[in-house]
Amino acid sequence: MRLVSLALLASASVLVAESACAQAPQLEKNVSMAMALAIMQGTIDQCTKDGYKVSVTVVDKAGNVAASIRGDGTNPHTMEFSRLKAYTARTRGQTSLEFMKLTSDPASAYLRQIPNVVAVGGGVPIKVGNEVIGAAGASGAPGGEKDEACILAGIAKVEASLK
Repeated sequence: MRLVSLALLASASVLVAESACAQAPQLEKNVSMAMALAIMQGTIDQCTKDGYKVSVTVVDKAGNVAASIRGDGTNPHTMEFSRLKAYTARTRGQTSLEFMKLTSDPASAYLRQIPNVVAVGGGVPIKVGNEVIGAAGASGAPGGEKDEACILAGIAKVEASLK
């Protein structure tokens, strides 16, 4: 009888301990406001230097807009398009240009049906190691490759803090 009581007591204590651990807060890496601002500024600086007027959006780990800016002289659609490019890069964990190439194959074209993804260059994931913590997108340069080059320059501004 005493052995059964000890077994029940041990089982109950394990269940209580598991329950307490399950209530611990989640700790995860995410895009900070300072990081988002630095990426946007670096992107705008590079595109301005290259002669392009762009809008830039940074999304966080959950795909929500962390920050966005409409560049001077940009067309109205560039704000939304930069968000969609960033969301695509965050959702897929790859650049939106890579997604465009992937979905050009009819066997993968069904992926374009995911809501709010676009198969156009200009979105780049933000990673810490292999973990995607957000993404950035630009729109307004003449071609997705040029938008992507500007985003890469913006991310390079914060790369030291991503290691």
